[in-house]
Formats: sequence, structure tokens, C-alpha cells
Amino acid sequence: MKRNIYLKKKTLEEAKAISSRLASLIQIGTETVPVIQALGRVTAEPLFAKISSPPFHCSAMDGIAVRAEATYGATEDTPKRLVINKEAFFVNTGNPISMGMNAVIMIEEVHQIDSERVEIREAAHPWQHVRSIGEDIVATEMVFPENHKITPYDIGALLASGHREIRVKKKPRVLILPTGSELIEPDKVNLSEPLSDIIESNSYVLTGLILEDGGEPVRHSIVKDDFEKIREALLSNHEGVDLILIIAGSSAGSEDYTRSIVEESGEVYAHGISMMPGKPTLLGRFKERPIIGIPGYPVSAIMAYEELVRPLLYQVLHLIRPERPRIKALPTRKIPSKLGTEEFLRVKTGRVGERFYASPLPRGSGIITSLTKADGIIRIPALSEGLDENQEIELELLRPLEEVLNTVVMVGSHDLTLDLLANLLGKFYPPIFLSSHSVGSLGGILALKSGICHMAGLHLLDPDTGEYNFSYIQNYLKGIEVKVINLVHREQGLIVQRKNPKGLTGLGDLLRENISFINRQKGSGTRILLDHELRGLSIDPGQIKGYEKEEFTHMAVASLVASGRVDAGLGILPAARAMNLDFIPVAKERYDLVIPSIHFGDEKIGKVIEVIRSKEFREAVLQLGGYDVSMTGEELRITNHQAPI
Repeated sequence: MKRNIYLKKKTLEEAKAISSRLASLIQIGTETVPVIQALGRVTAEPLFAKISSPPFHCSAMDGIAVRAEATYGATEDTPKRLVINKEAFFVNTGNPISMGMNAVIMIEEVHQIDSERVEIREAAHPWQHVRSIGEDIVATEMVFPENHKITPYDIGALLASGHREIRVKKKPRVLILPTGSELIEPDKVNLSEPLSDIIESNSYVLTGLILEDGGEPVRHSIVKDDFEKIREALLSNHEGVDLILIIAGSSAGSEDYTRSIVEESGEVYAHGISMMPGKPTLLGRFKERPIIGIPGYPVSAIMAYEELVRPLLYQVLHLIRPERPRIKALPTRKIPSKLGTEEFLRVKTGRVGERFYASPLPRGSGIITSLTKADGIIRIPALSEGLDENQEIELELLRPLEEVLNTVVMVGSHDLTLDLLANLLGKFYPPIFLSSHSVGSLGGILALKSGICHMAGLHLLDPDTGEYNFSYIQNYLKGIEVKVINLVHREQGLIVQRKNPKGLTGLGDLLRENISFINRQKGSGTRILLDHELRGLSIDPGQIKGYEKEEFTHMAVASLVASGRVDAGLGILPAARAMNLDFIPVAKERYDLVIPSIHFGDEKIGKVIEVIRSKEFREAVLQLGGYDVSMTGEELRITNHQAPI
């Protein structure tokens, strides 16, 4: 099959300029809507007050309306008595005051003598506790200009100024056309059977984004990878919409037809953008309507939307796109990047001490959780080859700064109980969040040494003593006072395919020629445990097929085994159970949290420890299986060992 090439590749800035020009093809009309349904709509004309607010002189308090001049001279010693309904008129808050009256005395300061008279002991001044006509809004004054986005507060002002309906701009109608023979509609999925298709989700993400940005999404059902079917779907649906988003098919594959279809009925202005994720984006004109080819990978689709579609919609509505809050942060490690491509790096961040640190999340275009878990985005310029760990950079926040400030940063070994800990922390202490980064036990202890985290999760075996963690703490964290809290004891073993079809019984079977293995990364506690056990069995790691291939979490290992790509990997029992796999026990180990004493007094850390020691946490851990919680939450005393270097 003939493959496409990116003939009109543009920089991101060039693509943004093209998107801006495409906005001129959209001419949206106006419509009249009830004020009470106008939230988020954009005014199509200036709106002037039809009445004043308040529309009359009204009382600001419950009390009596009086003529201020009639109260002069009233004191505690020389009170004045006023005749009801002649000199004093009872009035409630918000009600009109009687003609000729110009002040209100609060009911608490009024002493009723009888049914005809009241007594006051302090004089009132003119317009005391009175809201004068037009105090808020004066009839004929402009309430809002054209191109103003209506907020909840604005609805109150419009109603108070006499408006019941207003003229607004129509919402830009955006056709969303998902394509792909590998896709299945979400409501067609049968979870009781193995899936052979990908659940289509991009169109629903784009639907939500378009709604947030003031547009009206029009979703088309999935169209298979067929030139004529895609062409027909575009031709039969382009009328009545202002913008077309076609998902997938804009890359350089043999079944990527978007460019050819657009060129047949319009023009392609850009095919390929120097951005990552989002490179396969296409910008063009189809039947005098803007069309944007959105990449099929989820993160690429979102980045393409945010950089090129969102600005277009705001431009059409004559609104200024809101800016995300920004902070300065330091990368936790050196981050290389491709020269010539602007990269949008998703990161986790938190404040440790007085500085913010950013840890990169997986960079794959198909990893939607790299956005759902991200605290922010770092833009690495096209002319940069990456970031140095001592290079302060700007970070765009994806969540409120207050949440980042209330985040406990944990680095180290991966464990499934950390998700339980984060969930219960959010349940019991909602303002506090746990952000854990799986870099292995040794990576965690080095992060503690560098001062870029609040705590680390370790399960580092000292082969010489059989002890966990203490000798490494003493060796790597000299001069740093720490506390050690046990999280769990857990079982490590071989994760193998369901029903163990190849009959593995232990580590010795990894030497068989028909067995493939997936390892954990260097520096992880699981890798150290594996090497220790192999030495005890006099097994040369080089003879194990796949020993050099690495993953960073227990779930990643289990996923590879479940997919059939490998036969076995060393991991924890809960990971095997989560993927419905078999498990062959190898060893039990202790997993601890190590916390520098400087952070131990932090209220956030205290709450984390409270949750670990809670009955709810222990019960939740035991339900996972494969864990021992008999020491969970205990502070351990570091014994005197020295780790080998």
C-alpha cells in the first residue's frame, strides 16, 4: 500500500497562525435566549439597563422609616416619641419606604410604647439604612458590552436591570468524526468477553472540551477506515456545522485518508506539526469550512485540541483564552528532548521545602493517564535538546496551586497499597494528596539524599545480612536523620500466565529455552532480590532470556505476562491477582517508608502516618491478598549495618 508523507509540515507557531486564519471562515449568527439559561453565553450586543436597581427607595433593615429631621435631638436622656403611621412607618428589609421618609431606624433600636407610639433614643441621619433608587444600576446605563461571557453573577445583574431575554452569539457547531476500523462504540462493549477492539473515547473527550469552550459538539458515529465511507460522512454532514474535527487518519499510514479527502474538496494548509504529542495534526479547508485532522492517540488528540482548536473557538466568540497558573519548578532529573520539536511534557509536582520539583510522567501519546495524573505541563522549546536537573523551568498547572501545596511527594518502589493509601488520605483528609513516583527503591533513597521528596518507599535487601533497608539508609543517607515506618510485609514471586501452561515451578525454570522473562529496572528492590536469589541458586543471569529487558512497576510486569508477550516476571502477589494470573512464591520482604526527620513534624506527613495506622487501611490491604500488616505503621529502630557499595 502507498504511504503518505508529511508534505506540509509546520512549526507549532505556523500552525497557530493558520488556525487563526481558519477562524475567519466561521461566521456565527445570533439568537435570543432567556437570561436564566444564558450562563456561559457571549453577548451579541451591548446590554443596557431597562430599569434601575433598586427601582425605588427601599429599606436596608427591618425597622421604622422616618424623616431624619424629625429625630434630631433624641438621646438616652431625652428620647423622642413618634406616632405610628404618621411619623414612623414599620418596614421590612427590601420594602419601599413611605413617601417623604428618608431614613430607617433598626427595629432593635425602636421601643414600642403602645399601639400608636414608638420611642427612639438616638437620632437618625438622612439616608441611614436606605438603599436609594439606582444605587446598584441606573436605568439606561450599560450593564454589559458586546462579546461578554455571562457568569452566574451576571445573571443576577441582568435580571435586576429588567432583562428577561438577551441576544447572544450562537454556539459554534463542531462536527466530531471518529474514524478507525479498530474502534468500537463504548455501548457495544461486552466486558464479559475478551476485547478485540479499542473503545472509542477521543470523541467524548473532545465533546467535553468543546462544551467547556462554548461550542456545540455534534458527534458522528465511528466510520471505518474506508476512503469512500469517510468521504461520504464528511460530504453528508458538513452542512450546518462551523468546524469539522476528524479523528485519526491524518498520519502517514497507508489507511490515513484525511489528507486526500480534504484535498479533493478543499485545501490542506498544514500536514504534520512540529509538536509532541500531536505531530500528525492536519489543518485545512473542506467545502469552505475549517477542518482539523486530530491525531488518534488520546494525548495527541488533546494537545492538538488545546493548541489549535481551543484558540480558534475563542477567536470566533471574540473571547480571550484564559491562561493557566504558572509556577517555577526544578526537574527531578535530566530530561532529554527531540531537537526541532516542541514537546508538552506531563509532570507530577509538589513543594518540598521552599522549592517545587517536577517529575516526568510517561511520554507516550497513547497514555491518557499521563494527563489524568498530571499536575502540570512543561513546554520544552523546539530548539532545546531537553532540560537539566538544575535548570529552573516554568510549569503550567493543570490543577489548583492549593492542591499542589497540600501534596505529599513520595518517590521509590512501586506497591499497590500506595493507591489505597492515597484514596484513604483523600477520604479522611480531603485537602491532602499523595503523589507517588515509581523509580525503584534505590531511586527513592537517592531522591531523599537530593532533598526532592518528603518520603521514599524502600524494600532493599542487604544480601550479606538478610536485613532490609537499614544498611542502605546508613550508607547513602549519612548525616540525614530519618524515621522509618513499616508499610507492609509482602510476598514476591514469579508471575506466570493463567493455569501456568509452561509448568514453571521456580526461578530455576527461567533457564529453559522456551521461557521468556521480563525484569525490573536496575536499582529496584525487586531486581536486587532477584539477583540475590539467582546467586543463591548459582544461576547466570545472562542465560535468562529477557533478563536485560526492564519495566518500572509490578503492574507493568503483570500486564506483559497477561498479554502473552512474556512467560514470567518477578513481582508481588496482588499484581498477579489483579491481572488474573498465577503466582509462584519466591520470598517475603519488608517494605518501609523512610521520612527525613525535618519533614516528620509536617502536618501532611502526620496525616499520612495516621492513615497507615488506621484500621481501615489495614483491612483494605488485607483484601488485596499477599500482604502481612502485623507491623504496619510501626516506627522501626535502625540497627547498625553497613551496605556493600
